[in-house]
Amino acid sequence: MLLNVNKQMIGCMILLFLSVAGTSAADVADNDELEVMRREMEQLREQVKELKNEFRRLQDDKKEDKEVPSEYQQEIQELRDDVTKLNESQKLDISDTLDKLKFGGYGEIHGNFTEGTESDKMDFHRLVLYVGYDFADWIKFHSEVELEHAFVKDTDTDTDGTSPNTDTSGGYLLIEQAQVDFLLSDAFNIRAGRLLTPLGIINKRHEPPLFNGVERPNFSKYIIPSTWSSDGVGFFGSLNPSLSYEAYVVAGLNGDKFTSSGIRDGRIQGSPSLNEVAFTGRLDYRPFEEALANSDQSLRLGLSGFLGGLDNVKDGGGSGKDGEIAMTSADFEYSISKFDFRGVIANTNIDGARDFGGGVAEEMFGWYLEGAYHFWPDEWKTGKLKNSDATVFVRYEEYDTQHEMPSGIAKNKSKDMDELSFGVNFYLTPNFVVKADYQLRDNATGSDMDDLFNVGVGWTF
Repeated sequence: MLLNVNKQMIGCMILLFLSVAGTSAADVADNDELEVMRREMEQLREQVKELKNEFRRLQDDKKEDKEVPSEYQQEIQELRDDVTKLNESQKLDISDTLDKLKFGGYGEIHGNFTEGTESDKMDFHRLVLYVGYDFADWIKFHSEVELEHAFVKDTDTDTDGTSPNTDTSGGYLLIEQAQVDFLLSDAFNIRAGRLLTPLGIINKRHEPPLFNGVERPNFSKYIIPSTWSSDGVGFFGSLNPSLSYEAYVVAGLNGDKFTSSGIRDGRIQGSPSLNEVAFTGRLDYRPFEEALANSDQSLRLGLSGFLGGLDNVKDGGGSGKDGEIAMTSADFEYSISKFDFRGVIANTNIDGARDFGGGVAEEMFGWYLEGAYHFWPDEWKTGKLKNSDATVFVRYEEYDTQHEMPSGIAKNKSKDMDELSFGVNFYLTPNFVVKADYQLRDNATGSDMDDLFNVGVGWTF
């Protein structure tokens, strides 16, 4: 458009010069003709002035047209800034969430060989995934989901949901713990959800690098059934550096599922009844905590218990069979130099055992004592093995799930067991261990029992 205006101006100027030149050539003499020429020139001047004004206006419009994209560019930049802030905010939110999430787990694979029989097997015994989340620095969630024996089939859990079927080699998937801790002070905190029943040693500390031998002690299977989870709420804390405690109200056991082999099948793993609740707790005392803080010694003494009714079934209500259970246990752990010692004793009394039948005892009793020696030389802790260690151990245990029977019911002496286990643990790192052990077993019947040889690996992360 600007080019057209320039052409109009040039045309007018040419017309003006031609008019003047034509008039001069014709030698116009009269004044009328000069007046006419003067008016025409004034008109041309006005037209040229108008064209100049139009040209300036068009130039101003073009400048405004050029400024419009600049305004849009500013709006676009503002949008970009907002998107950048949003992305940074989302990144901060994601980063904050990831910082609050905690992942971990443990697992173990076993090879079990039996003398004189064909029951040798390889078993991916456990794989457990831990997930935790910190809602705040004083509200923390902890959970563990466990897969046993590498697969799951429906028939491996009793139809009433009480417990995994321990008579088969099939696996199961289980929420082992899922609890929320409200950390209020050192002395008083609240815990709610599915928690580990605080009896003995192994039930609370059952990760493979934390116990000696490929398999857990059988005491911790038949007397204190590990792992034993309970659904409930309670308190925990440390009253001072030497004394800590736990105390909970939890869902009770199903006494109708007890057997001659103990209380293990009485654990209700899904939707436990609150028909008759139970109380459980423990005290841990470290008498020389401050005095031994800078030494190579440590000592812990523990006392724990479980007391409750037994008229409970899955999904609420009860079986109508009345009974009560009272379990008490004491344990200790002592380390000095390269030696570790530990031991547990437990007694279980069942009131109303006769009504449950199935060889359920009025009293169950067991204990074990264990010692280990760290023999790995410091000179060998170099290179890839700089954090390695190795121990040899020996453990003796006795357990009897029919220690005392209801009057008139005969005792099965095969339930009165004693075992001697010894072996080696090689820690490639503190959280990865290779194990091997040998077990000598005997019972009160005097019959010859097969020896066991076990190898395995275990880890935690």
